[in-house]
Amino acid sequence: METFVIVLLVLAVIFLMMGITVVRQGHVYTIERFGRFTHAAHPGFNFIVPFVDRVGRKINMMEQVLDIPGQEIITKDNAMVGVDAVVFFQVLDAAKAAYEVSDLYVAIMQITTTNLRTVMGSMDLDETLSKRDDINGRLLGVVDHATSPWGVKITRVEVKDIRPPADISNAMARQMKAEREKRAQILEAEGLRAAEILRAEGEKQGAILQAEGRREAAFRDAEAREREAEAEAKATQMVSDAIASGNAQAINYFIAQKYVEAVSQFATSPNSKTILFPVEATQLIGTLGGIGELAKDALSNEKGK
Repeated sequence: METFVIVLLVLAVIFLMMGITVVRQGHVYTIERFGRFTHAAHPGFNFIVPFVDRVGRKINMMEQVLDIPGQEIITKDNAMVGVDAVVFFQVLDAAKAAYEVSDLYVAIMQITTTNLRTVMGSMDLDETLSKRDDINGRLLGVVDHATSPWGVKITRVEVKDIRPPADISNAMARQMKAEREKRAQILEAEGLRAAEILRAEGEKQGAILQAEGRREAAFRDAEAREREAEAEAKATQMVSDAIASGNAQAINYFIAQKYVEAVSQFATSPNSKTILFPVEATQLIGTLGGIGELAKDALSNEKGK
């Protein structure tokens, strides 16, 4: 009897041990009873009925990345390009991911490859090279919609690399080089044009300043001549008044002044090195004496006033 009880206890412990299932974090196990899905075992300690229930599928619930093999795709303008892509996805419903599709990874890879050909085949080569974000967005929408019945959420679809043919790559390189040379020539021409404009502006400003200088100098010369003429007229008027008042010395002063000016012009003439004066010294002394007398009269008149 004691042996029977011990055997029963051992069998009970073994039964309990067989029913204990520990699920790792980030995973969900599907539990099947006689081959039929009953419930999902979440991370932690779970108990199932031995010999009746069993673990069906172990589903990874973390976000995963699936590498799409390189594909040769013909674009809308009949250019052959090689494309590599990656898909990021996360299982949201373990039961659907386990029982709605036979091989989840292969299914996602195939549907992504098919839609990649469809999307890029509807675009020109230039569009495929310049609109990678549009390609990613269209692929994400199409693939996510197609995989939603499988309990899968497509988080991102990224085109890693687009490889155009070698001849097209060479042509694009030459085109890029030509464009850069064109921009360089345009910038050089614009620089030369700006330099010419600045030089012309400088010359214009210089000419304006020179003209203003000449105008100012002419104005100053005219003003000086005007004042000189006024002084000459005033002196002449004074001599005329002196003559009119009966002062004969004024005539001597006037003649002596003109005489001295004439002699000074002879002295400064570049064509004459020797000057002969056909005048007598007594006449010059008399003239100078007249100038002295005139000055004395003028001073006496000032004192009398």
